[in-house]
Formats: sequence, structure tokens, C-alpha cells
Amino acid sequence: MILLSQYSDIAFLVLRLAIAAIFIYHALPKLKNAQGMSQVIGMPASMIFMLGLVEFVSSLGMLFGVYIQIAAFLLAMVMVGAIYFKIAKWHVPFAAMDKTGWEIDLILLAASVLILVNGGGAIGVQ
Repeated sequence: MILLSQYSDIAFLVLRLAIAAIFIYHALPKLKNAQGMSQVIGMPASMIFMLGLVEFVSSLGMLFGVYIQIAAFLLAMVMVGAIYFKIAKWHVPFAAMDKTGWEIDLILLAASVLILVNGGGAIGVQ
């Protein structure tokens, strides 16, 4: 019988890399053009920049396996905020064909909570 749990460190690494890639991709525009994004999102540019910085630094934590649970907590809080804005402020549905719903935000929240509670596995810079 093959016990797949023996590969949990690799699975957590794959999950961390996926989360890092997604958040880095979304952080860079906030860091490069906070002023422009503030007009779209409806938040001050300084808050957009700080959000991008939290996303980027937390992603580096996920990527390299440093302070993983702190990074997971921060990213979970980012996703709680994103889901709140999409539901309460922008009235975005769970899923839509013409825009990104909050289903992706929900899975990123769940993945961050999983890493927060279980740690990110043994693979990383120690």
C-alpha cells in the first residue's frame, strides 16, 4: 500500500509556490502603479502600495519557506478583505463569465488557512 502522506512536504511546497506566483503577479501592478490602481479599486494609493508590499513580501516568505505561517496569515487577511470588497462594495457574484468572481479569492483564502494551521512543510530555507 502506497502512503501518499509521505509526500506531504512536496505537496505543501507545490501549494506554496502556486500561492506565491499568484500573489506576486497581483502585487507587482500595485507596487508599480499604485496611483492608477487606486482609481480603479477606490482606495488611496498609499493603501494600494502597502497592500502590494504585504502581498509581495508574504509571497517571498511562501516561496522560500521563511516565516511561512506569518505569511499565510497576512495573505489570508488580504483575501478576507478582497472577498469583502467584492461582495459588499462591488457586488461581484461568486462566479461570472464577464469578470473574475470571488471564487478564486475563496480558494486562495482556504489555501492560506491550510498553511497557517499546518505549516508549509519541511522544504524551504531554514
